[in-house]
Order: sequence, then structure tokens, then C-alpha cells
Amino acid sequence: MNKLKAGLVGCGNISDIYIKNSACFNTFDIVACTDLNIDSAQQKAAQYNIPKVCGKDAIMKDESIDLILNLTPPSSHAEVALEALHAGKHVYGEKPLAISREEAGIILDTAKSKGLMVGNAPDTFLGGGLQTCRKLIDDGMIGKPVSATAFMMIPGHENWHPSPEFYYQKGGGPMFDMGPYYLTALVALMGPVERVTGSTKITYPVRTISSKPKFGQKIKVATPTQINGVLDFKNGAVASIITSFDTWHHRLPHIEIYGTEGSLSVPDPNEFSGPVYMRRFDEKQWTEQPLSHGFTSNKRGIGIAEFAHAILNGRHPRADGELAFHVLEIMQGIHEASDQQRHYEMSTVCEQPEAFPGGIDEKNFEQLLTAAN
Repeated sequence: MNKLKAGLVGCGNISDIYIKNSACFNTFDIVACTDLNIDSAQQKAAQYNIPKVCGKDAIMKDESIDLILNLTPPSSHAEVALEALHAGKHVYGEKPLAISREEAGIILDTAKSKGLMVGNAPDTFLGGGLQTCRKLIDDGMIGKPVSATAFMMIPGHENWHPSPEFYYQKGGGPMFDMGPYYLTALVALMGPVERVTGSTKITYPVRTISSKPKFGQKIKVATPTQINGVLDFKNGAVASIITSFDTWHHRLPHIEIYGTEGSLSVPDPNEFSGPVYMRRFDEKQWTEQPLSHGFTSNKRGIGIAEFAHAILNGRHPRADGELAFHVLEIMQGIHEASDQQRHYEMSTVCEQPEAFPGGIDEKNFEQLLTAAN
């Protein structure tokens, strides 16, 4: 089949897994790369045999490039996405779509006006673990979802990360850092959200870095580090989510979904595999469920592969910009609801992403997607 030609903008650590996994798919090729540090781009090109290294402007002007893979830092996501769209190119980016609803809205409006597509990470919901959960729900194995819980609770990054300052500045914090994985999973499993509320706080106004090379340096915390949210879904279900950089230890699950006929234990939404556990109303214990879908190893990049297939076949992609915008508004809405002591009514609308065909894997990826189109 035809392939889209992709230009990679941003050659940081996350780019390695995208480049490696691009070889697993036949829907796109990375044909050029760039970075603010051109040495990084040259190293990646040499390591992975990327044909071309050039400046960002040259990539944008290259008429042979169909798609920009935007792996820049979050503060640059909107700028690069808009450059790509104005250059007539589709764009797929890392999470989040942007750092504000206003920027995200401009990206999607621009894409619509130009007849272009926007896709966005995370794509872990396309992995075998979460797709198995989706099939169990769609098959009615736990009945109608009534509620859900989600927990991402750690002590913070200053104990291990070499440069943890960003996580405590505006646009950082546990919700914006890890929330996209949990919220994207919940929307993929239960559909869009209608309103949110929550409470947030800064537990430690100053943090001390205990990792190298910045051991002993102080961080002034400028964003909430404890966020407790409540989500009202369009289907009537209610979910609770906690994201925290203030928790040393806990014994809570990643995600659980509770239905009218049973409960489902969902695996880590930052991973592609299981385990998946289910317990129906008449069962005495939880049982591990066999995974019904492939892509259970680290397949970051499956999102752009599916995105490219959608463009080539004239259909709507699963990891699309509307889903990413919806998740961004949920995160910002929880913070605003806390600040203003009210419920926040969602303004964005997204479709629940279509489930993958059962049994999908690397060998039959394009074939099954095309057949399901």
C-alpha cells in the first residue's frame, strides 16, 4: 500500500521508540528529522538511517512530506502543529495537544479549514490490554458501566529525575503529566464526559531535588500536586480520579470499572499489555482474562500508524485531535472547578474511539483495519 512520508520535529528521548516502531508498520515512513539541537537530529538520523536532516523550516517547505510527527516539548506543541497545518501537512503529536484550550481550539479549527487531520498521543488505549477491556465492556460482560475509579499516586519526580523542575510549573503537575493516559483510557472505554468537578492543592510549596546533577536545589511549586476529580459521563456513569505527587505508598488499582453485572480491573494505562481481571456478580473471585488483541509490547507509535492508515483510506482516526482536546478540557476543567468551587460543564465533544478489530497484531494490522473500514 501507499505510505505517508513523515517529518520528525523533536529528537529527544521519546523519539527513539517512535522511530524504532515505525519499522513495524507500512502506513508511514520517517524520511526527515530536525531538532533545535541539530547534533541530536544528526545522531538520530545516523542511528536509524533517516535519509534527511535539515532545519524545521525546510521540513515544513518540503512538498514531498505529508505528515509532521511533533515530539517537541509541550510548550511548543501548538506552535509546531500550526506551522505544519499552514504548510499543508497533517500533524500527529505527543501529549498534550496543547497547554491551553484556546491553543487546542485554534489547532483543530485550522485543520478543519484546510481539510487536514490532527492526531495525538497517548495511543496506549490501542494496546492489547485496554482493547481487551473495551471488548469485555462492549460484549456486556459487566453489564452497563455505573462508575469507575482511577488512581495515579506517586511521591514526585525530584527524587529521581535529573531535571524535575518542569513537573512543578504551570502546565506540569500530576494531572497534566499522567492524566492524559488515565483520562484517554476512561473515554475510550466509557465514552465522552459531560461535566467535571474537583479539589486541588499544593501540599509542599517548595521541594528539594535529591537526584543528580541538581542535588540540593530548591523548586518553587507553581501548580497543584494533589488533584481529586469527579467525572460525569454522557452515558450516565460517574468516575473518581486522583492524581498525586504527594503520596509515598498506596494499594489502590490503576483503574477499575463497576457495572450492573460485574467489575473490571483495568491495567496500567501507560502500558500496552495486561493483566486484565474481571469478576461478575455471581463469581467468588477475580479471574484473569485472556487478551483478545495484539500490540502488548511497547508499541508507542501505533497511534500515528493508525492515523496514517485513516488518512490513506479516507476515514476518521482513533487517536484524533478531538479526543485529545476533550481530555485536555477535562484536566483544565477539574482545576478550574476547584478554583471556582463549582461544577465545570464541558464544551468539547468527541466520539468514543472505535474499537480495534479482535485479534489485530503487527502481521494483519493494515488488512484488518482496511476490512473494518
